[in-house]
Amino acid sequence: MRIQRVSGVSAADLTPFVRAAIEPGSIVHTDGWKGYNEITKHGYQRKATVISASGDPAHVALPGVHRVAALLKRWLLGTHQGAVSNKHLDYYLDEFTFRFNRRTAHARGLLFHRLAEQAIATPPVTYRGIVTGEGPAAAQKLLE
Repeated sequence: MRIQRVSGVSAADLTPFVRAAIEPGSIVHTDGWKGYNEITKHGYQRKATVISASGDPAHVALPGVHRVAALLKRWLLGTHQGAVSNKHLDYYLDEFTFRFNRRTAHARGLLFHRLAEQAIATPPVTYRGIVTGEGPAAAQKLLE
């Protein structure tokens, strides 16, 4: 599962996310939104389910999407009590994605190994970098 904030719902906004998150040649199951029409030009196959025409409610037609959205809302409102700022939302989405994708992992040692690899491969980020939203890009500039 991948989640990222996008600035809008047009093809210009959605296509870069799809290209960054999904391997070309994959089948992308979407709703009927026309903003996804452009992805076929980039080597993806699209399986569109038009919710209003399917006769099923959205949570039945696309259960995975609705399960993730419900869990994300519950996590943000329950764990964080709705105190997630817009400025830090991307970091919270990354954490949720990490936790969701590893929720059934049986190899805890492998999880620790991957975390250690990521900690070594990722440049440090200062508190100022997090607060200003510059994040790893600012840290990389410091290292150069």
